[in-house]
Amino acid sequence: MMEVGVMSGLRPDGRNLDEVGAFGLKCAQVVSWGLDLCTTQIAKACKQNAVDNGVTITALWSGVPGPAVWNFTEGPFTLGFVPPEYRQMRIDALKRWADFAVELGAPAIITHCGFIPECPCYPDYVPTRIAIGQVARHCQERGIGFWFETGQETPHTLLRVIQDLEKEGIHNLGINLDPANLILYGRGNPIDAVGIFGNYIKSVHAKDGVYATDGNSMGRETPVGEGQVRFPEFIAALHAIGFSGDLTIECELGGEQNATIAKTVTDLRRWVSELK
Repeated sequence: MMEVGVMSGLRPDGRNLDEVGAFGLKCAQVVSWGLDLCTTQIAKACKQNAVDNGVTITALWSGVPGPAVWNFTEGPFTLGFVPPEYRQMRIDALKRWADFAVELGAPAIITHCGFIPECPCYPDYVPTRIAIGQVARHCQERGIGFWFETGQETPHTLLRVIQDLEKEGIHNLGINLDPANLILYGRGNPIDAVGIFGNYIKSVHAKDGVYATDGNSMGRETPVGEGQVRFPEFIAALHAIGFSGDLTIECELGGEQNATIAKTVTDLRRWVSELK
């Protein structure tokens, strides 16, 4: 049965998982963009904090250094592994996060890989794939997974990257399916994406949104259940392929986030309980 969790921002004292129990949850993805927090001491503190709260860390969501502009005009030149001027620093950073994840006891790291070209003959495709492969292989050697956060790429583009890397002997790859991101970036229908990714789906972000209605703007995030993901159908599609992992709430709406998250927990549990 799918377990509801929440994103938890890593803190210098490692006690960020105290907040997870306040929502009555038992799993969380730890997230951090700050490499200054990537230390053995903080990893040990957060791992103990998980034990103290009875929380399972389902993955480490790993941010990278350098600029990040979340739009269609500057995003292709700033996000992930695609911009060549930031590629090596991000490879190095993610390898550090992978080592941190091992100390934390997380089974995988997750990150955005950027606007990966849809056509494999485009000049940036192979260098981007090689960079992803370097990080994924580092993870594989340490016994953890490398999971792609959906967003800037079409599902078939991510599937091609995974299949290309598997031909090179890398077999620890997976998808962190964020259904809202597919909508916000206009990259696909989340329910269709479940069938495309299949067993590569290792975790899911519970986030919702609506498609943009012009060619230059991204879509808009909404509370879960109020956007175009169609969550009851989406959860049913996950169930149909045998997914039994985490539905991790990611809320970037601002305002009264605790109230929004609490309502989302209730709604997700109801939709999961209604599965036949």
